[in-house]
Amino acid sequence: MPISAEEIETLIRDSFPEATVVVEGDDGAHFAAQVIDESFRGMNRVQQQRAVYAALKGKMDGADGALHALALTTRAP
Repeated sequence: MPISAEEIETLIRDSFPEATVVVEGDDGAHFAAQVIDESFRGMNRVQQQRAVYAALKGKMDGADGALHALALTTRAP
Protein backbone atom coordinates (compact mmCIF):
# COMPACT_ATOMS: atom_id res chain seq x y z
CA MET A 1 0.00 0.00 0.00
CA PRO A 2 1.52 3.36 -1.01
CA ILE A 3 2.31 6.04 1.51
CA SER A 4 2.08 9.80 0.97
CA ALA A 5 4.56 12.55 1.75
CA GLU A 6 1.99 13.98 4.17
CA GLU A 7 1.81 10.69 6.09
CA ILE A 8 5.60 10.58 6.39
CA GLU A 9 5.69 14.18 7.58
CA THR A 10 3.02 13.44 10.20
CA LEU A 11 4.97 10.45 11.54
CA ILE A 12 8.14 12.54 11.80
CA ARG A 13 6.33 15.48 13.43
CA ASP A 14 4.81 13.16 16.04
CA SER A 15 8.35 12.49 17.30
CA PHE A 16 9.87 15.88 16.47
CA PRO A 17 7.07 18.45 16.96
CA GLU A 18 9.39 21.48 16.86
CA ALA A 19 11.35 20.34 13.81
CA THR A 20 11.46 21.87 10.38
CA VAL A 21 10.35 18.98 8.17
CA VAL A 22 10.22 18.90 4.38
CA VAL A 23 9.21 15.69 2.61
CA GLU A 24 9.23 15.41 -1.18
CA GLY A 25 8.19 12.65 -3.54
CA ASP A 26 4.95 11.56 -5.10
CA ASP A 27 5.35 8.01 -6.39
CA GLY A 28 4.16 6.40 -3.16
CA ALA A 29 7.43 4.62 -2.41
CA HIS A 30 10.48 6.88 -2.95
CA PHE A 31 10.89 10.07 -0.96
CA ALA A 32 13.42 12.64 0.23
CA ALA A 33 13.13 14.28 3.64
CA GLN A 34 14.97 17.05 5.42
CA VAL A 35 14.58 17.18 9.20
CA ILE A 36 16.14 20.01 11.21
CA ASP A 37 15.69 19.74 14.97
CA GLU A 38 17.43 21.00 18.10
CA SER A 39 17.35 17.50 19.59
CA PHE A 40 19.97 16.47 17.02
CA ARG A 41 22.59 18.75 18.59
CA GLY A 42 25.48 16.63 19.82
CA MET A 43 24.41 13.57 17.81
CA ASN A 44 26.35 12.27 14.85
CA ARG A 45 24.52 11.78 11.53
CA VAL A 46 23.93 8.07 12.09
CA GLN A 47 22.29 8.77 15.45
CA GLN A 48 20.14 11.52 13.92
CA GLN A 49 18.99 9.31 11.07
CA ARG A 50 18.26 6.37 13.37
CA ALA A 51 16.04 8.67 15.44
CA VAL A 52 14.08 9.66 12.33
CA TYR A 53 13.80 6.05 11.10
CA ALA A 54 12.44 5.08 14.53
CA ALA A 55 9.79 7.79 14.13
CA LEU A 56 8.59 6.05 10.96
CA LYS A 57 7.30 3.19 13.12
CA GLY A 58 8.24 0.30 10.86
CA LYS A 59 7.01 1.80 7.59
CA MET A 60 10.38 0.92 6.00
CA ASP A 61 10.66 -2.58 7.47
CA GLY A 62 11.17 -5.45 5.05
CA ALA A 63 9.94 -6.05 1.55
CA ASP A 64 6.34 -5.30 2.55
CA GLY A 65 7.11 -1.89 4.05
CA ALA A 66 4.96 0.97 2.74
CA LEU A 67 8.04 3.16 2.27
CA HIS A 68 10.65 1.72 -0.06
CA ALA A 69 13.30 4.47 -0.05
CA LEU A 70 13.92 7.65 1.88
CA ALA A 71 16.84 9.96 1.13
CA LEU A 72 17.29 11.59 4.51
CA THR A 73 19.09 14.80 5.46
CA THR A 74 19.24 15.65 9.17
CA ARG A 75 20.92 18.39 11.19
CA ALA A 76 20.61 20.65 14.18
CA PRO A 77 19.61 24.28 13.47
